[in-house]
Amino acid sequence: MSAIDDFETYRRKMNERILSTHHKGITRFFNLDAAAYREGALSEKTKELLGLVASTVLRCNDCITYHIIQCRDLGVTREEFYDALNVALVVGGSITIPHLRHAFQVLDEMVP
Repeated sequence: MSAIDDFETYRRKMNERILSTHHKGITRFFNLDAAAYREGALSEKTKELLGLVASTVLRCNDCITYHIIQCRDLGVTREEFYDALNVALVVGGSITIPHLRHAFQVLDEMVP
């Protein structure tokens, strides 16, 4: 099993555990989060790239991994990843470089 497979398995398992509480506020937030990335005035692909940029600027490696997976599944090319990560670097500054390294490690494992 790869690190990406481990990540997806853990994320799925823990999301199921969290949602099993049936807490109204938690359930609503999870639904709101999912709805934010659905097709609208912006495409799903664009929204996921925005999520990747925001996650990089906020320095959340789990979120970076998640958005790279979603972007890959939506057909984002390496060049599009590079452009998005460049925006994240410019907005976030040098403090995001360790997270840029993480993003490239995930890309190299997942995206041809």
